Amino acid sequence: MIPKKALVAVAAAGAIVVLLAGCSTLSTSEKTPEAVRATGTSSPTPEAVKPPELAGEWKQNNSASADGWMTATITANTITANFVTNGGDTTSLFWAGSFTPPSDDSSPYVWTSSRDEAATESALLASTDATKDFSYEDSEISFPVTIAGSTATVRMSRE
Repeated sequence: MIPKKALVAVAAAGAIVVLLAGCSTLSTSEKTPEAVRATGTSSPTPEAVKPPELAGEWKQNNSASADGWMTATITANTITANFVTNGGDTTSLFWAGSFTPPSDDSSPYVWTSSRDEAATESALLASTDATKDFSYEDSEISFPVTIAGSTATVRMSRE
């Protein structure tokens, strides 16, 4: 039997490797939700509005690691993101939260998710931020992940 402390250490190390080695580059030009709202365009007629469909399974597309990546599951108004390591054998919760789904076709669509404290409070690698900003553009979801003071942008495509 493997001691719990050893499993925690392996999961933490794996998540850091996925984050730092698996993500491509940090983007300093990403827009904040406020910037996106401030630069919005005129709204199309109500008949033409078709908000993006976010619900489903998503997988990191900018991981350079063959055995580590992130996944996300989105429902109508929740998002759960996990670190996946050991070639898929280990899953560690990073984020669980709710959000308001898009009501228009603005691009990029940027939303703020509020953390589900009950779901994340005992998860060692879960973010402790009260909220997290996510962005959807060109069939891709992106969001920042910070571990040990290093931040990277995770990019995901629908599975």
